[in-house]
Amino acid sequence: MHPAHIILGIIVALSIAFMLVRPRGIAEIWWVGSGAIALVVFRLIPLRLAGSAIAEGTDVYLFLIGMMLLSELAREHGVFDWLSSVAAHHSRRSASRLFTLIYLIGIAVTALLSNDATAVVLTPAVLAAVRKTRVSPLPYLFACALIANAASFILPISNPANLVVYDRSIPPLAHWLLAFAAPSIVSIVITYWTLRYLFKKELAETTDPESESETTNDSLSPSGKLVLLSIALTAVILITASSLGKDLGLPTCLCAVAFTAFLSLRTRTSPTRLLREISWSTIALVAALFILVRAVETIGALHMSQAALLWAVHQNEWIGALVASFAVGIANNIVNNLPLGLIAGSAVRSTHTSGLLALSVLIGIDLGPNLSVTGSLATILWLIALRREQQHVTFWSFLRIGVIAMPLALFGAIGTALLTHMLLGG
Repeated sequence: MHPAHIILGIIVALSIAFMLVRPRGIAEIWWVGSGAIALVVFRLIPLRLAGSAIAEGTDVYLFLIGMMLLSELAREHGVFDWLSSVAAHHSRRSASRLFTLIYLIGIAVTALLSNDATAVVLTPAVLAAVRKTRVSPLPYLFACALIANAASFILPISNPANLVVYDRSIPPLAHWLLAFAAPSIVSIVITYWTLRYLFKKELAETTDPESESETTNDSLSPSGKLVLLSIALTAVILITASSLGKDLGLPTCLCAVAFTAFLSLRTRTSPTRLLREISWSTIALVAALFILVRAVETIGALHMSQAALLWAVHQNEWIGALVASFAVGIANNIVNNLPLGLIAGSAVRSTHTSGLLALSVLIGIDLGPNLSVTGSLATILWLIALRREQQHVTFWSFLRIGVIAMPLALFGAIGTALLTHMLLGG
């Protein structure tokens, strides 16, 4: 191998490793950004190619900005606090019922606002509500983390990784639902029952009856109701765009900006605070990851991925899909699902892979991150949100849950995808 390729590989590997480990608590963007800049400075990737890699992510950036803006609107106007408060109030002193209600809210938020919204905005609201009920917060926090990935292929808009894998060729909504609806439901159900089993002791508790009055907040403010309406309208617009096979980033961003402007005028507040709350470093992080992936592609990563897919194509359909999904799912936790999604998506398109094998790759990308905290951007953001609330979940404590929950859900989802594929005559 050429020495330049070895140096490039070392820089990329160290950048991703430091992003996941975060030495001295330094934010992820500094490690990945430094790696991307080093590749350009040392001419390991041409500046033109780096610029092209950044430009390729435009739809993803617009999607993330729009979803983060809608999420901040919901947080600012108390929508998430209201949802978690209502769940706590209607739990009827049952920790198990509270868990179920929060899990259902997590499904809705993930489906309509993306898994990042569940991780970043819903998690703190859930933690605040659970603290008032004086029960162990861990089952509910893990519910937020795992449903953010388990439900992230219900719709194309449920995970930015879906946009990355399919690039500009996202299937129309009807085709998406035919392929992914049943596997999504199975993934969600298996994850739910796995968490209930693993936290059966904590979920056998009763909540504090004295906290009921504190958690009761059945009335949502008029502006909060408008935010809910805005989210519903955005979902309708995006589902329509998806059904027509259109890009989702621009309509997401335009909807968010329009609704933010309307609500700001109505409430006579400045939108600048909302804009400041958007995690612009996350956008920069994704852009830097695009550069790293393009650099890795230049030294043969895409070729190796293509070879692996071609091998899977020639295996028994069930075996090939299962091996591909688990290989991708585990690899997520080594390099994160966004960069892996870029490579896997390119490999799927360049080899013209279709049918069950192509479906299994996306399911592995979306569901695989439930193995560990390093698997997806959403899980990393969830961990950061917990740190801000003085809650600490270690890599090993997450892995103890993930090593059971992820394989069971992935096996069930791929099995369901196979049955669906056979029934549809694929």
